[in-house]
Amino acid sequence: MKILVTGTAGFIGFHLANALAKRGDEVVGYDNINDYYDVNLKLARLKNAGFDVSEIEERKLITSKTNANLKFIKADLADKEVLENLFKEYKFDCVVNLAAQAGVRYSLINPQAYIDSNITGFLNILECCRHNKTANLVYASSSSVYGLNENMPFSTHEAVNHPISLYAVTKKSNEMMAHTYSHLFGVPTTGLRFFTVYGPWGRPDMALFLFTEAALKGKSIDVFNHGKMKRDFTYVDDIVKGIIKCVDNPAKPNPKWNAKAPDPATSSAPFKVYNIGNNSPVELMDYIKAVEIRIGREIEKNFMPLQAGDVPATFADVSDLVEDFNYKPNTSVNDGVARFVEWYSEFYGVQI
Repeated sequence: MKILVTGTAGFIGFHLANALAKRGDEVVGYDNINDYYDVNLKLARLKNAGFDVSEIEERKLITSKTNANLKFIKADLADKEVLENLFKEYKFDCVVNLAAQAGVRYSLINPQAYIDSNITGFLNILECCRHNKTANLVYASSSSVYGLNENMPFSTHEAVNHPISLYAVTKKSNEMMAHTYSHLFGVPTTGLRFFTVYGPWGRPDMALFLFTEAALKGKSIDVFNHGKMKRDFTYVDDIVKGIIKCVDNPAKPNPKWNAKAPDPATSSAPFKVYNIGNNSPVELMDYIKAVEIRIGREIEKNFMPLQAGDVPATFADVSDLVEDFNYKPNTSVNDGVARFVEWYSEFYGVQI
């Protein structure tokens, strides 16, 4: 297939674009390489994917030196002209939109960035899919949409009306926008609510990166909510497998959908929302313990209160993904954390 993957200098997008290109799909990667976190890490991901980073320029399409199926262009989702030209040239069979302003806490500081990228940028993607009759749009939502909901495991078949960060609001908005385009214009859309993805090449603002960095430098770590946190930590390879299942299987209308008892996860339109997680919450202290086991020593901890915009626990009900695609995450936290620590040690040249 011809596939556009936005956010390819990002963590999940980098892994996904590589996986799709390696299996033979023709992939065009798209990213504005913003400075929300270390640009050098983003460029290193692209270099690892075979791109000569000295060739990267605004609006210039370049090809990987190691996989001719993989191309990249530096551009912003707000740049409608670039998007429209790409869609016309490649006539994409599928679009995977992973480009977004990420981070719950940053949305308290710079809310405008979330509107520009996650709302305006996503609208541009939807418009291009609509006018080019794209056969499948898969996009990133987030477990953050569950907000104040404490009914676990979180189910896509329940309403998500109490978000507690603007980031979460933009992700719920994406789902509603997608449904509108599925209903009005027949664009098949699949939203994936990611649950705490981790692994090699991960983001520096994520807990595992911060824990590992501090531990290997002999520093203490901040542990929020006094360690009483649970997360449905999901290894990046397991996430990529789930995304590819959705790439290969566009959403279809639900013939049993009932407008008098509407199911939020499906529709009479070609629209679907899935949770994509490990379906097995892990105590934050056990997650930290996995780092300690790998580095062979205890990490000094500063116990702190819960941060604004954060939730004490997440737990994904992934039964729909299991039923539809036989989705089975199989990477244990100990194995996944060990692989990350080894990557970090090698990439930054820090001895374990």
